[in-house]
Amino acid sequence: MSRTDPGSELEALVATEMDRRPSAAAARLVGEILARFGDSLAAVVFYGSCLRTQSDEGVFDFYAIVDDYASAYPLARGLRALNRILPPNVFLIEAAGDEAPLRGKVAVLSARDFEHATGPGALRSGIWARFCQPSIAAFVRDPAARTMLHRGAARSVTTALERILPLLPSDANSAAVRFRSEEFWNTAFAATYTNEMRAESRDSIASLHDADPERYERAARIGLAVLAGRGALPPEATNDRDDPAAAEVEVRLDAATARRARRSWRLRRPLAKAAYAAQLAKSAFTFGDWLPYVLWKVERHSGTRIVPTERQRRHPWVWGWPILFRVLARRDLR
Repeated sequence: MSRTDPGSELEALVATEMDRRPSAAAARLVGEILARFGDSLAAVVFYGSCLRTQSDEGVFDFYAIVDDYASAYPLARGLRALNRILPPNVFLIEAAGDEAPLRGKVAVLSARDFEHATGPGALRSGIWARFCQPSIAAFVRDPAARTMLHRGAARSVTTALERILPLLPSDANSAAVRFRSEEFWNTAFAATYTNEMRAESRDSIASLHDADPERYERAARIGLAVLAGRGALPPEATNDRDDPAAAEVEVRLDAATARRARRSWRLRRPLAKAAYAAQLAKSAFTFGDWLPYVLWKVERHSGTRIVPTERQRRHPWVWGWPILFRVLARRDLR
């Protein structure tokens, strides 16, 4: 482990990722986000499958971090209230592409909600589960906004460790957890996607870590050092210099703390799922043409194909809901 301050080292790691330039296609969609939210916009973060695969196909994923919801929606009190009560609001955006129209999904969060949602006290895991993965700051208004993003992404890594380590198999007597980077991150993504009722197969979940195993191994190790420096964890790690992604890490958890963490996760899960269900229903109002998007996501991530009737295509607000309830019942949005 580097002798530098682990907190600074973790921020430097995520800063290297976030300060990259977005693709030309992503930049065009960012322009649409800027046009929509104007001076209220502090930052735009590009993440997700289009970033990992460096592809312009599919739907681009963005977070728009705004100063507050009043400035983001000066003339729309309803949207302001929805975003404040159940953040984020999710919208469909489009831009002209070289060969075909570009489509993106933008989730709107205030800077205050972003800070809370990347920490361990958040009820829902969706924000810190996204920001502990590599992303790009596709737009930052000023140095303060850049610092906010770097700290939020670094905090998301330590939050993932705090929340997920107690879920790993441990020694019954010592509460020692011994794991590889791949095991930890796959457990983290599977657990958070389950809370979100996301349609993600095992292969899809594994592909997140496999996209850059050395990065995830390094992030976990530095994050453990950060927590150890705070007195939250006393990690004992062994390194395999030839293959750091395969090296095992041992962490001795406090048994009582681990039990409380597991109990907290179980208690939060039904509440988090209820919140995500409400979020999904809310997104039907803000997203636009939501039915094709939902069915595309289900087929892409679970392999389940659902073909709507012509009536459902034409009138999704009236006839599309049975499809959504069917998807939820079959846990295709697991």
